[in-house]
Amino acid sequence: MKPPSSLAVLVLRILTLIFISLSFIVLITNIITLSSEYGKVKLHFKDVYSYRYMVFTLLVGFAYTLLQIAFAIYEVSMGKRLSSGDGLYQFDFYGDKVISYVLATGVGAAFGATIDLKEASEGANKFFNKGSAASSLLLLAFLFQAVSSVFSSLALPKKS
Repeated sequence: MKPPSSLAVLVLRILTLIFISLSFIVLITNIITLSSEYGKVKLHFKDVYSYRYMVFTLLVGFAYTLLQIAFAIYEVSMGKRLSSGDGLYQFDFYGDKVISYVLATGVGAAFGATIDLKEASEGANKFFNKGSAASSLLLLAFLFQAVSSVFSSLALPKKS
């Protein structure tokens, strides 16, 4: 099977970066003030461990995707890869796999915490709905990264 075009890979990487960025923005701006018998309590994303882990996965995914976008821009503009050997192909292959799994675990952790905590809390639905929205955006980023992962598998040089 023929490897995908460099432009298709670049577009997928840019879409991944956009959805990672949107998810990050939605998550870190997620703050709500709740009233209780003890006074007002401010709930922030940092108060939920799964959301902290999601931020970690977003930052790792952002850094890796930004690096891959630089490689893809070079390849599209110059018409050749940055390296002539197999090393960069293998970096793409293994890196895409690892980052896909990292993003997927961030999605799972955030969705699970959101569902569990939403059922257990009263009055914080808006907070957890924003957490769910951030998780959904990260899910889309994961899907684009997973397609990039398949493309990097197809681009691996065939060994005879």
